[in-house]
Amino acid sequence: MIYDGHAYCAQDPALGGGFDDPAEFDRFLQLFMATSRQQPVWRKRDRMPGDASGLVDPTRPWDFDALKEAAFRTAENGRVEWDVDGETYVKQALPPWIDHLTFTVDNLVAEMDYVGVDMALLHRTPYMSKSNEFIADCVRAYPDRIQGLAYIEEWLLASDIDACIKKLQHAINVLGLHGYQFMPHHMDLYGVDWKWASPTFTPFWDALSELGIPVFFTLYSTNYAEYLEELRTLGRWMERYPDVTVVQTHGFNWRMFADDEKLHVPDEVYDAAPIDNPNYHIQLLFAVFLQRRWDYPIPQILPTMEQMYRRIGPEKLIWGTDIPVSLLWWTYRQNLDFLRSYCDFIPQPDMDLILGGNMARIMGVGTSERQEA
Repeated sequence: MIYDGHAYCAQDPALGGGFDDPAEFDRFLQLFMATSRQQPVWRKRDRMPGDASGLVDPTRPWDFDALKEAAFRTAENGRVEWDVDGETYVKQALPPWIDHLTFTVDNLVAEMDYVGVDMALLHRTPYMSKSNEFIADCVRAYPDRIQGLAYIEEWLLASDIDACIKKLQHAINVLGLHGYQFMPHHMDLYGVDWKWASPTFTPFWDALSELGIPVFFTLYSTNYAEYLEELRTLGRWMERYPDVTVVQTHGFNWRMFADDEKLHVPDEVYDAAPIDNPNYHIQLLFAVFLQRRWDYPIPQILPTMEQMYRRIGPEKLIWGTDIPVSLLWWTYRQNLDFLRSYCDFIPQPDMDLILGGNMARIMGVGTSERQEA
């Protein structure tokens, strides 16, 4: 089985992304398009290079207050546009064949069929829609091909934890979703103290652990010391919840450890991460972070890939793509082949685990009630 452990469907932005206030969704979309998508900007009338300073104040912290009024909007052909001093600027946010940032489950399955991917797990991010109902609809359309993660607004956990617990239980027990994705950095946007392993959050984590689902942690920091502490915090959390399977999404903070010539993950990172915990897993997403630094098939990452294979073990590594975002630089087939065709130090049985066997086990494919929910 080939199982893409990190995929997305993106709801039509005109529907408001599952937010009660569409303006809140628009703020998410503008902030992420300005700061998180490593794509060039150009002036629409003549394609001269530009930048995203018309969308966000680059001197301010990463928050909604940094946003500028620029008539930001989605456009045809996978683009976003905005206006500055009478000029329209463009960023290619998704591949040109995608209309208004909408990537349907039919689009995803068509890509999977063409390349030979059997299953995919839908990840979450608010700017692609925080609606659990939307993801559940995608799963129901292809129950043998698609599984989905639940999403709970991280910034509400401290203030309305009971409602968050009920929402998670509904997403799993009623909507039939298969796991939970947690992105603590979103708390910063709302001024919430995001010490997510503190006693404040214990009732939520206790309720989650009773559901018997895997948790996908997205850990992020631009500060090296803070990043190491996040990894240590994850390890302590896993000791508190020894029956919960954990996946660290995306991998390590690849951009932090890449220079012009190589990718090198320091020993301190391996020491900080809970790699010895049998319930720990980590995804291998390189293209979406390093695609503009090096050309396909990015041989510069192979030493790190081999290091992770030796130190962490094949039973804890997970292939994923970040489709459709990764299609900006690589085809879906290239996202698969850079591992199975170029990592010749990995024997086939272990490659089978990385490309799908581990995900099938984690998600209970063929054996778990989660798949049938």
